[in-house]
Amino acid sequence: MKIKQLSIFLENKEGRLWNSLDILAKENINIRALSIADTSEFGILRIIVQDPEKAKKILEDNNFIVKVKNVIPVELSDTPGGLAFVLKVLFNNKINLDYLYAFTHDESEKAILLLQSHDLDALIKVLKENNIKIVPSNEVYNL
Repeated sequence: MKIKQLSIFLENKEGRLWNSLDILAKENINIRALSIADTSEFGILRIIVQDPEKAKKILEDNNFIVKVKNVIPVELSDTPGGLAFVLKVLFNNKINLDYLYAFTHDESEKAILLLQSHDLDALIKVLKENNIKIVPSNEVYNL
């Protein structure tokens, strides 16, 4: 139910984002989803890849700081209100999110939402109780 996400810390320097992604591309590592957040001094690139351990090692071998964190992938309707529905369920159950990001895939009118919370077990419980589909990790890694 939980999938591994890599958080890559990037100095706010010209070309640093490109360099991290180029390294992965040269090693034939395909990115399934990504999100980036920044401050004035650094950014955090969050990515989902097929082989997170391999990607982590490659990036660390190239002097990047990488952390692995679990996130929960859920399927939602890729229509107006699809995200709001999931967020309302979480709000009604007092689940606070640290962050989220989403991506679409081949399945018509469906998207995958990646959720991070300080209590992933409570998050999973609420999702299950409300019949929100948690996408198996192998499906996300192999999209």
